[in-house]
Amino acid sequence: MTFTELQLAPALITALEKQQISDPTPIQSAALPVLAAGRDAYLHAETGTGKTLAYLLPIFGRIDTAQVATQAVIVAPTHELAIQIHRQCGELAVNSGWPVRSLLLIGGTSTERQIEKLKKKPHVVVGSPGRIAELLAKGKLKGQFVRSIVVDEADRLLNEESLLSLRAIIQAAPRTRQLIFASATLERQSTETAKEWAPDLQMLQAGAAPVNENIEHFYLVCDDRDKPDELRKLIHALAPERAIVFVHRNDFAERIALKLAHHKVRAADLNAALYKEDRKQAMDGFRKGDIQVLIASDIAARGLDIRGVTHVFNFDVPTMSQAYLHRVGRTGRAGAKGVAVTLMTEIEARLARRYQEELGIKMHRVRMRDGIMQSLERDRS
Repeated sequence: MTFTELQLAPALITALEKQQISDPTPIQSAALPVLAAGRDAYLHAETGTGKTLAYLLPIFGRIDTAQVATQAVIVAPTHELAIQIHRQCGELAVNSGWPVRSLLLIGGTSTERQIEKLKKKPHVVVGSPGRIAELLAKGKLKGQFVRSIVVDEADRLLNEESLLSLRAIIQAAPRTRQLIFASATLERQSTETAKEWAPDLQMLQAGAAPVNENIEHFYLVCDDRDKPDELRKLIHALAPERAIVFVHRNDFAERIALKLAHHKVRAADLNAALYKEDRKQAMDGFRKGDIQVLIASDIAARGLDIRGVTHVFNFDVPTMSQAYLHRVGRTGRAGAKGVAVTLMTEIEARLARRYQEELGIKMHRVRMRDGIMQSLERDRS
């Protein structure tokens, strides 16, 4: 189906064309009619399939710009994802010519400044559950005119840590409000909680392969102590335009970034423990191309949609296939080709077979020789 057939407003279609988006993705085709009708829904689709626009487009279509009141609340688990959603709201507003105003509400920034901006009654607020719930409790953010509430990365937010804040946000809105949940995975606990809050919840799932077919998957076996050098060699050999290196521990991210920088690789780490301004500087530099390699933990990178990521390197090996799927899904987006390389010890190499069996992919074993990444043909059969 086309956006026109999905009855999307012409101004929003024009806005999408300015972003070089001409056809809806499967999850957008499934979601737009349901969400435009005000129904509660859970959007389940792999990373990089356009879930953000799948809920933003119908939300924009339902906003009454003549009403000076907050009409939509979007909750995200990380500051980076909230910033990304807020940026997309701004692009839609500017490119469509609609006077939809949005405001970012996250921790680590001045509460007083946010309270001052709330006096202008933005149509959409995007932020972390804790800060949004705090401003609602203080009476600075009003929920009585909220029509839609989005819980993005629902499998992560619908847990004990965030439940109280989410419940407060939902209770501050009218009972007629629309609830939208979005996630790349379905966890039993999160879906049960969502159905408790929205008994008539519609489960919307895009019929796509679990892993993007445009991504090539490789693994290189080496000792743990050799991983930093092998990573450096891979980056020099493959010359990625933009690459993300995944690690388990935040302290390791900084060490790898410094080592790569020592070898003239433009690298920065997105360590979740860094100050908000440091993370923002790293992300901005990566988007602009000033930084070639971003080092990140799963927590720091969850939900990020960065255009133009050509390579993903797993420095530390994800033990679960779903975690591998989340990581490699950062590349090969919007029809582009992507490459994923995982550094494994001999013991960890058994996980390559698990990925193949559970995700339906082919893992090709490689090695570095004379500055070139070479395939080991005996492992390709």
